[in-house]
Amino acid sequence: MKTGRKQIALAVALATGGVTGAAYGSGFQLMEQNASGLGNAYAGQAAAAENASTVFFNPAGMTRLPGRQAAVVLNAIRPEAKFSNAGGSTAPLGLPSPGGNGGDAGGWAAVPNAYLSWQVMPQLWLGLGVSVPFGLKTEYDPGWVGRFQSQDSEIKTIDVNPSIAFKVSDALSLGAGVSYQRAEVKVDRSVILVPPFESRTHIDIDDGQWGFNLGVLVNLGANTRIGLTYRSAMDYDLTGSVAFTNVPLVGTATNGVRAKAELPDTISWAIAHAFDPRWELLGDITYTRWSKIKAVPLVTTSGSPIVPAAGVTLDTFNFQFKDSYRIGVGANYRWSDNFILKLGAAYDRSPVEDRFRTTFLPDSDRTWLAVGGKYRMSKQATLDFGYAHLFVKDGSINQQRGVAALPLQGNVIGNYDNQVDIVSVQLTYSF
Repeated sequence: MKTGRKQIALAVALATGGVTGAAYGSGFQLMEQNASGLGNAYAGQAAAAENASTVFFNPAGMTRLPGRQAAVVLNAIRPEAKFSNAGGSTAPLGLPSPGGNGGDAGGWAAVPNAYLSWQVMPQLWLGLGVSVPFGLKTEYDPGWVGRFQSQDSEIKTIDVNPSIAFKVSDALSLGAGVSYQRAEVKVDRSVILVPPFESRTHIDIDDGQWGFNLGVLVNLGANTRIGLTYRSAMDYDLTGSVAFTNVPLVGTATNGVRAKAELPDTISWAIAHAFDPRWELLGDITYTRWSKIKAVPLVTTSGSPIVPAAGVTLDTFNFQFKDSYRIGVGANYRWSDNFILKLGAAYDRSPVEDRFRTTFLPDSDRTWLAVGGKYRMSKQATLDFGYAHLFVKDGSINQQRGVAALPLQGNVIGNYDNQVDIVSVQLTYSF
């Protein structure tokens, strides 16, 4: 049993290792589930169904993949999140908060995915996907002015998604999958429990939940496909601990804590249309119900010398998210029999309201521009690669945080300058 837990922990570490900076899809959702779609800015992925990664985007798309196929993906993501203090940042109790702007809270991250599609009967396919649907990490320089709200913050997930697809007819395919998703949240920050001494808190909570995804793929003719897909929400009951360190006269103390949050469901409509043997156009509209996340209280489940009782609200993460949408367009040009050039653009609206922007999610609307390619190495092997740059709208912050149970976390006033670069590579093998 211990060995199994270690293997799961290692898989989570590999799948989410170093996921940093502002989010790359809306909120802290990750669009980077393959490299074959990156060159199109992930436009039309519910209809593209060009390799086994369709297990994530639309399981019904497996019916376009004869035989067996495996795909392994590596995404290298470089977000940049730079804060500029506008002169109003303070520590708890209105104390001055000396320190810098925190440097670049982003950094390079490696995010892998893996997929398998298997035609077991003429009309029946089975699939398996291992992916990272959500991820976020912000890591500021030590001693920055906003350290009482967050110093280091991290959300990690891993999703295991067995799937099935059935070809009803040449015009209609149906697909479905079941997901087991594990989530872990960590937050480190400073706190003043006994003025003027600066102590630290470390929150570490996790949970695993089940969900599902559904997909439909419709062929309107030899050249046009429409895809519709839905991924369910995940209702998490995260439990763990908060540790207080460097506390005068106490040293270290730990409380059990709990937080309940529902990660959003997503619905996507997509189209793929080939104008001629060389040109194919892709498009999609994706809607994510981030408004499920409003205020998330962090409540004690056991006492300590710092907070003696259970049932005390230590903090409330006041996200107040709004629903978000994403619109993407892409094009594929068949350069030769062995190479396809890919282009794409997308607009991705953030669920973060300006007045609720936080130091651990300084997110804003972003615009994608992408380019990529597909090279057929042999009859069995294909190499996909892509690059995207995300232009992220500048975001302001004016955040006063804290609750009565603990001293306030100060006020952070300033602006964020964010951008993201993504490079992905994918090897697909048919056998």
